[in-house]
Amino acid sequence: MQTAQTLSDHERYAKSIEVSKRIRWDIDRDVIQGREFDLRQKFLPDSLSCVNELAFLNPKDKRFMSQVQGRTYANMFGLVERFIGAKMLDISRDHWLGDQTALEAIVRFTDEELKHQELFRRIEKLAADRMPPGYRFDVAPNDVASFVLGKSTWAVLGLTCHIELFTQTHYRASIADDDGLSNLYKDVFLFHWKEESQHAIIDELEWVREDAKLTSDARDASVNDLIALVGGVDGILQAQAKSDAAYFLNVTGMADNSVRAVQVNNTMLKAYRWQYIVSGVMEPRFQKILRRLISDAQMKRIEAALAPLTYAVPAKAEAPMEMAY
Repeated sequence: MQTAQTLSDHERYAKSIEVSKRIRWDIDRDVIQGREFDLRQKFLPDSLSCVNELAFLNPKDKRFMSQVQGRTYANMFGLVERFIGAKMLDISRDHWLGDQTALEAIVRFTDEELKHQELFRRIEKLAADRMPPGYRFDVAPNDVASFVLGKSTWAVLGLTCHIELFTQTHYRASIADDDGLSNLYKDVFLFHWKEESQHAIIDELEWVREDAKLTSDARDASVNDLIALVGGVDGILQAQAKSDAAYFLNVTGMADNSVRAVQVNNTMLKAYRWQYIVSGVMEPRFQKILRRLISDAQMKRIEAALAPLTYAVPAKAEAPMEMAY
């Protein structure tokens, strides 16, 4: 029996098409199903939200913090899928007059990313209908996409692969089996995970294919671009963590307690760095692909850039530096 490792690239593209057709889902029929959010339930699991690191929070506060972070979690995916879809459309041109199976796989990928953006716009509307006023997500998708797409294709594909691998890890390891989460929220990420699992295969194929085109100097410059992209992501996280912490503190009445405010701000940023950067860096499949493409010296540059963020691991998670980058 052939495994993913023994299949040819053509066969892997073909397999992604077959699975895409089989698991195809509809936003209203399969995911939302006319439901609204039940605010008696959490959105994000504790292993992602880090709420248990704030000992002064009562169960209601913990639940609300998970909902604030869960709302941003959905918005962040809607944000990144703008540039992911655009980049996939761009690289599809390499297959226009070549492997039509690869082209179909990428076209289906792009179509699904457009659907995901619509799903997350719908989820934001449902969250806004039920949650207290004052939440803000002011990051402009087109501005972020313009910044990201200004970097090398190699770096953009690396960031994309990182994102789509950690979404799978988050769902399988944290979201799927948590019975305390909103059923609607869980379904959003169940169906998202089903399609993202195929996207990650295409990400890897295209990243490796792009790498084969590069000179040593171009690859070295692309490593710098990838580091810059991670820095850009962290800048977004710092701003959104500050906004979400202020919203949480105002709604819960803790805004005037300076000690608690500092702790909430710090924990919110730690959780976001864990969710969107560190958990992906720790993902073994991502590590394996990256190590295959770059030199030890380039890996050390990446490690040095990531070093200030490696504290951002939940108390019960394994320290990232113990897992070889």
